[in-house]
Amino acid sequence: MKGVERYSGFTPLALTDRTWPGNRLTAAPRWLSTDLRDGNQSLAEPMTPERKLLIFDLLVKIGYKEIEVGFPVASRSDHDFVRLLIERDRIPDDVWITVLTQARDDQIRRTVESVRGASRAVVHIYNATSPLFRRTVFNLDRAGVRDLAVRGTRTMMDHAERVLRDCDLVYQYSPELFNETEADFALEVCEAVMRVWQPERGRGMILNFPTTVERSLPNVFADQIEWLHRNLSGREHVCLSVHPHNDRGTAVAAAELALLAGAERVEGCLFGNGERAGNVCLVTLAMNLYSHGVDPGVDFSDINTVRRTVERCTGLPVHPRHPYGGDLVYTAFSGSHQDAIKKGFDALERQAAETGVRADALPWRVPYLPVDPRDVGRTYEAVVRVNGQSGKGGVAYVMSAWHGLNLPRGLQADLAERVQRQADAAGGELTPNRIGALFTGEYLYHGDPSGPLQVGCEPLTATLYVDGGFDVSGDQADAFRTLGSVLSPWGIQVCVVHRTGLPLDHEDLTPNQAIHSGDETVIYAECHSGGAVAWGAGIDRDIATAAFSAVRAAADRLVRDGHLDDDAPRLAAAGH
Repeated sequence: MKGVERYSGFTPLALTDRTWPGNRLTAAPRWLSTDLRDGNQSLAEPMTPERKLLIFDLLVKIGYKEIEVGFPVASRSDHDFVRLLIERDRIPDDVWITVLTQARDDQIRRTVESVRGASRAVVHIYNATSPLFRRTVFNLDRAGVRDLAVRGTRTMMDHAERVLRDCDLVYQYSPELFNETEADFALEVCEAVMRVWQPERGRGMILNFPTTVERSLPNVFADQIEWLHRNLSGREHVCLSVHPHNDRGTAVAAAELALLAGAERVEGCLFGNGERAGNVCLVTLAMNLYSHGVDPGVDFSDINTVRRTVERCTGLPVHPRHPYGGDLVYTAFSGSHQDAIKKGFDALERQAAETGVRADALPWRVPYLPVDPRDVGRTYEAVVRVNGQSGKGGVAYVMSAWHGLNLPRGLQADLAERVQRQADAAGGELTPNRIGALFTGEYLYHGDPSGPLQVGCEPLTATLYVDGGFDVSGDQADAFRTLGSVLSPWGIQVCVVHRTGLPLDHEDLTPNQAIHSGDETVIYAECHSGGAVAWGAGIDRDIATAAFSAVRAAADRLVRDGHLDDDAPRLAAAGH
């Protein structure tokens, strides 16, 4: 690209003995949601107080215990919202609110005043420390920038002593643009601030390290965090926090590697809202932990409600492919993906039947799905959707999940071919209803049930497949033997095949969409005449009637396709 010579790579910290690559994440960090401050400031139309309350209540319900509620000196609306939460007693006893301000004396005093009356609060002060800001924005040397942070800390402490006597107060400091600041200077500034605050047992503090503009690989950020983790004095009294941004699209990776490197707290927004490319996505981080068996400490079991609330309050849509929360993230259109997903679900159901353990209590092992959609309030119906790119696995899944029919593999392929032709002709997706209607029209017998069955000169072999939990080795097998003896004089050989699927819990089916009810038997017939093959299906409470209807439907298709003669012998329904 033109102009590439204007840019240069990021020089990493020389940390050759790093330990974070060998660490594992075994516990959730402390979370801070900054949706009401950083996320709100990034909106072209900031949220109204009513919408802010919706977000605040949602965050509390999900389980966030630290919530940044505003930048009180940035606008009157931010200040008034902080006061609304305090004066209306909307803050639960176990939730800490955070307010943010620059390291400027007048702003610090007004910010401290804004949380008067709060039972617990975090006052967060920041100033930029990078060489670019020292030179371009502040026109200060290292000592001058360090003194900004020290003076701001003293101002906050002096004013809080008068205004927040009854408040359980925690102090937070951020060297803004930390990721672009020399490591030794970031440490120098933090140590100077700590000497003023004097953290100790019962008087901790938070040091927060932002990738204000993400400029390096996430492993470089992890090295910076590990170096600080090793070198900060009084480390046991300091919570090391990170605030990754997503300018390079690697905020999630940066946060996770930083946690491996010693960070204990993460600041971000639901679904990654924020300036430019956004903050780190708290949903993705939490669900990544969850997918590895680590309790994230926040609850996304109703992720649809979370997404709808955020979209309503911010006016920003969540991308349909957003990890865990997007409309299409649990949906497969690819035929090979659909086939693997269906086989994974089938394997879970078999394991549940064999062990007596509910499928939703078994270890999750389904291809292409890192988590069970039901664990986040999604449904299996949305997992597989069918278009011209789909194969038999997707069609089979739709027929099973939506319509309660477990098709034999041959019938899956036959139906999938018809579905694909129709999808290609339509130029888009086929809904489960349309697929069900196609199946009903193509494979069920729609003629006079007492009418004759056409049989050609060639022997007609009918292989029957029994759907669900019907045991063909039990007492009801007599019905099939009787059917076989009725059909054999006409050259129709019947071979009974064991079930094609496990019984479905019909409460799981989409209401009013199942093609058959739970008390009906479903029989599929694969009929061969010479080299021709046709499929049919029969559904009835009476087993023999279902089987006979399936054979009739398949034989009729052979006639329509010219594989059986119109003047062939005719077999009546024999009372069925």
